[in-house]
Amino acid sequence: MRFARFALPLLVAACTPDPSPKAQAPAPPPAAAPAPAKEEKVALDKEELKKRLTPQQYEVCVFKGTEKPFQNKFWNHHDAGKYHCVVCDAVLFDSKTKFDSGTGWPSFYDVLTKGNVKAEVDRSHGMVRTEVTCGKCGSHLGHLFEDGPPPTGRRYCINSASLEFRGTEEKK
Repeated sequence: MRFARFALPLLVAACTPDPSPKAQAPAPPPAAAPAPAKEEKVALDKEELKKRLTPQQYEVCVFKGTEKPFQNKFWNHHDAGKYHCVVCDAVLFDSKTKFDSGTGWPSFYDVLTKGNVKAEVDRSHGMVRTEVTCGKCGSHLGHLFEDGPPPTGRRYCINSASLEFRGTEEKK
């Protein structure tokens, strides 16, 4: 009870704004910069996706599944071009950053456009990993590991089922 007599007035004093006016320098005017573009998000309509995607793509993108290693479309793919999200068509990776990790899944050491790929903690299956999702629609892509080659030291281990490839004429 004694503690409450002292703690309550201290708590009230700490939470009460200071009534004395303080001199503040005027805030500088805001810089004349264009307003940032609003990030466009795409909602996943599971019924529409069931119709549009293959069962494997749906399992990977919606339910965070994983395809079999060495038996997927892009693990041994070497054409020049860009890899897009199969759900919303966001541009995710460039073939110039693709490398053979020996894991059986397509691996990239960097993303093409910052923000188009998001990373968050994944504690599923009794492990702590970094899940990689599409920044535009949130579909599951794969996982990120810190054992990749220079210059980033990262390995984006991605399911082929979450990707669509668009080739270019240039050689890789």
